[in-house]
Amino acid sequence: PLTSGPGRLWWGLVLVVVPLLVVTGKLVLLQGVDGGAYANAAEQDRLSTYPIAALRGAVVDRDGNPFAYTVEASRVVADPTVVDDPERTALALSALLDLPVDELTERLTAEGRYVVLARQVPPETTDAIDELGLAGVSFEDDPVRLYPAGSVGGQIVGWVGRDGEGLGGVELRFDDALAGTDGQRRVEVGSGGNPIPSGIDESTPATDGSTVELTVDRDVQFTVEQRLAQACADGATTRASAVVLDVHTGEVVAMGSCPGYDPARAGSTDPALLGNPVVSDVFEPGSVMKAVTLAAAVEEGEATPDTVLTVDGHIQAGDVVVTDAHDHDPVDWTVTGILAKSSNVGTIMLARQVGDATLERYLRAFGVGEETGIELPGESAGILEASADWTESRAANVPIGQGVSVTTLQMASVFQAIANDGVRVPPRLVESVTAPDGTTSTPEAPEATRVIGEDTADDLAYMLEAVVGPGGTAPLGEVDGYRVAGKTGTAQRANPECGCYEGGGYVTTFVGFAPADDPQYVVAVDLERPTSSAEGGQVAAPVFADVMRYVLTHGGVVPSGTARPDFALTGEDLAARAGGTGAGTPAAGD
Repeated sequence: PLTSGPGRLWWGLVLVVVPLLVVTGKLVLLQGVDGGAYANAAEQDRLSTYPIAALRGAVVDRDGNPFAYTVEASRVVADPTVVDDPERTALALSALLDLPVDELTERLTAEGRYVVLARQVPPETTDAIDELGLAGVSFEDDPVRLYPAGSVGGQIVGWVGRDGEGLGGVELRFDDALAGTDGQRRVEVGSGGNPIPSGIDESTPATDGSTVELTVDRDVQFTVEQRLAQACADGATTRASAVVLDVHTGEVVAMGSCPGYDPARAGSTDPALLGNPVVSDVFEPGSVMKAVTLAAAVEEGEATPDTVLTVDGHIQAGDVVVTDAHDHDPVDWTVTGILAKSSNVGTIMLARQVGDATLERYLRAFGVGEETGIELPGESAGILEASADWTESRAANVPIGQGVSVTTLQMASVFQAIANDGVRVPPRLVESVTAPDGTTSTPEAPEATRVIGEDTADDLAYMLEAVVGPGGTAPLGEVDGYRVAGKTGTAQRANPECGCYEGGGYVTTFVGFAPADDPQYVVAVDLERPTSSAEGGQVAAPVFADVMRYVLTHGGVVPSGTARPDFALTGEDLAARAGGTGAGTPAAGD
């Protein structure tokens, strides 16, 4: 029987040996067969991977002055399940993070294993926290984007979101180059969440972003924005924009609008202000577009600066009558006089000689109706209908700058072509992109296009100089010591409430270049004035003059070495000039 003698001993031995064999087999399996896998699993459980943030590249002006750059900072985080004493930890962190103890305690006792205690903490603060050796508290890269110029150039530079991605301007357009490539760190941590000194610590370094150098001059940019802010403070101007271009290269020296914004405060700024009106907002330019109409007439051989036309005070155009700014009896104006006096009727007469299709061809050659290709997001192409669709009234409006819409940048580009001997160079904003290793790439220069002949450009410059001269519409556009050529514009502003012109006020403009005898810079200015009927020569020309005066002196441009010509604005002036005497001209209009 089992309960007797040797049988009982045998079964007792079995009951002892079998469990030992099972345990021993399990140990052999764990240590000999699966030991490496279990050890690796334990190691992986102790490993934490942290991103190493790349420092975003800087955006600088043409002289290397920063508009935007990034500095190192950290996000202070915690694992509440590892924190030993939440209240004591909160007390230790409160002064360093400038946060209330109760708020920190609440976060340190929250559910889950990850809470953010503070963002964008400077290195000196994280160093002080690290010395405390607080269990469960660690750091993650959280760089800070700084904009030392404030709102100056803000509409050009743009801004970044909380995660550091570009959301506007150059920050968005060149986000890939500026962002760089993040690295990572794999580190073995102990139960307290702190790195094990002899444990695994492997890093793949980040590659910082490239530096984007703009063609913009920060000093000129500051001056432009200051002058626009003055314009917007006059009680009637709701928006003002300006562009400064280098005549020969098309480089943007400055561009801005008011109101602007500070990229560092983009998150609290009205979203409607976070664009760049210079490249995105369109308006009817008015009489500044007459320069294109006259360029077409001269280039096509339909007129010269001294061609005389008998111009009435009004002209029929389909079912509407177009008048000059001030009605008048018939006047024998030269083509120069038509431009200097900004005669709508005379310009329409010349446009009819040129023909609708030909005028449209010149408008498009000057860049009207198409994007300039500027390196910024949100650019508008403007509005230019095909001439085949023009009604008789539209065919009369387009030559005088109504029924066609442009951006401030397009408007400046038109005059850049005239000032550059008839060769249009599309505007550009970025000079170079330099990688962290010093490798510099220069964007391909835009292709230059001849729009009008050099002789025609010279004739246009002469006639545009008459606009600023005696009897012209813009004596307030003069700059002491320099000859100036330019054109005023006063166009009806569309009222967004009704989609009509009634009650919309006006957009006043002035675009010009200087020195007229050796052009270096183009300045375009437009002011949106919903409650005012003031003309471009009264309000836009003075803004132009102030900006151009600074640009010329800052750029070291020597004063004009020749005197302004004597302009023949009427047939009588031509006769008097031929006879060697002077003669008066009718008062200026637009």
